Amino acid sequence: QVQLVESGGGWVQPGGSLRLSCVASGSMSGIYAMGWYRQAPGKEREFVASVTWNSETSYADSVKGRFTISRDNAKNTVHLQMNSLKTEDTGVYYCAANPKALTLRSAYWGQGTQVTVSS
Repeated sequence: QVQLVESGGGWVQPGGSLRLSCVASGSMSGIYAMGWYRQAPGKEREFVASVTWNSETSYADSVKGRFTISRDNAKNTVHLQMNSLKTEDTGVYYCAANPKALTLRSAYWGQGTQVTVSS
């Protein structure tokens, strides 16, 4: 079992920045990818970014150039640096971990952290 705990969400004005963190505990030896999904009110959960154990990254087109994902394997932690935030980035951000590439059916999920971008 793997447990994921997110932190770093909050409120920020458009153009601002936030940094999300996800700390994993438990049996991490079989985890290949970690990353983030988000869900806005009334919308489906969508992929944001992922990173593999060997630091290969992937981003949704909507966040490329603004968000950066990083992974510290020694600390079992994943960070998401979010810059130039837009109102459409508002939502609950969920950390995910999976023995394969991340999908909506990923094995492990955190409880989520709220990100609100508004003026």
